[in-house]
Amino acid sequence: MSARPSTLERERPAPPAVPSRTSYGERPGVAYLFLSPWVAGVVLLTVGPMLASLYLSFTDYDLFTAPSWVGFENYARMFTTDVHFLNAVWATVKYVLLSVPVQLLAALAVALLLDRASRLQGLYRSAFYAPSLLGASVAVALVWRAMFSADGAADRFLSFFGVRTGGWVTDPDLALLMLVLLGIWQFGAPMVIFLAGLKQIPAELYDAASVDGAGWWRRFWSVTVPMLSPVIFFNLVLDTIRAFQVFNAAFIVSNGTGGPGDSTLFYTLYLWQKGFVDFDMGYASAMAWVLLLGIALVTTLIFRSARSWVHYGGGDR
Repeated sequence: MSARPSTLERERPAPPAVPSRTSYGERPGVAYLFLSPWVAGVVLLTVGPMLASLYLSFTDYDLFTAPSWVGFENYARMFTTDVHFLNAVWATVKYVLLSVPVQLLAALAVALLLDRASRLQGLYRSAFYAPSLLGASVAVALVWRAMFSADGAADRFLSFFGVRTGGWVTDPDLALLMLVLLGIWQFGAPMVIFLAGLKQIPAELYDAASVDGAGWWRRFWSVTVPMLSPVIFFNLVLDTIRAFQVFNAAFIVSNGTGGPGDSTLFYTLYLWQKGFVDFDMGYASAMAWVLLLGIALVTTLIFRSARSWVHYGGGDR
C-alpha cells in the first residue's frame, strides 16, 4: 500500500518543460536566418567586389564602356613602361621605412614614461592619445599643410635658428618628411597597446634583475623588450599595413597631384589617379591587387622573422 502525497506535495507546481536539444537542431533555418545578413554583407560588399576587381584587372575598362579582355597587359605595363608607378612604389616604401619604426619608438618611449604612477597620469594619457582620435582626417591634413607652408609655424620656428626652407610643401626633399612627421605624431593607438603590455610584465622580473645589479638600460633590454616582444610584433604588423594604405594626407597636401616631383605620390594616391582621374579602372584594379600581394608578402616576412625575436610568456603585473 503506497503512501498518499501530502497536501504541500499536491499543490507544488510542476517544473516547466525544458525544450530538448534536438528541438533546436531540427530547425537550422532559424540559425541561417540570423546569419544571413552577415553572409549577404560579406558576399555583396567584400567577396563580390574583390572578384569583380580581379576580373577587371585583366581588362581595359574606362567605367563607361564594356570592359575588353587584355590579359596581363596591365601588370606588364606597371613594371616596364609606367615610370610614375615605380615612383609611387618607391615613395610608399620610403614612407613605410621612415614612419613605422620611428612611430613605434616614440609610442614605446611615451608608454614607458606614462607607465609610472602619477597623479596626472590619466590626463597625460588622454593628451598623447588625442591626435590618434583625429585620425588621418582632411582637417588634420589641412592644418598640417598650413603649418609647413612657406609662412607656416614650422618655418617661422626654424627661422629663429637661422634656417629657412621656403616651405616644406613645395620642396621635393622635405614634402615626404612632412608626411612622415604627421604619421609619427599620431602614435596614440600603439602607445595605448604598449601601456597594456607593460602592465602584464611581472614586477618580480625587475626585482630579480635589480638584485643582480642590472641598471635601467639592462633591465629594459633584458626584461622589458623580450616580455613586450609580442606587443611590439602586433603593433609592427598593424602599423606597416596602415602605412602602405596612407592616402588622405598625401592627397590634401599635394592637391591630389603627388607633387612636388612625385615625392608624395603614394601608391594609393596614384591608384586613385588612374581609376578616377584617368578612368583607367582596369589598370587601377591591377594596381590594387599588386598592393594586396605586396602587403601580404611584407606581412609574411614579418611573421617569419618573428620566430627569432618574439618571446611569449609572462603574467600579470
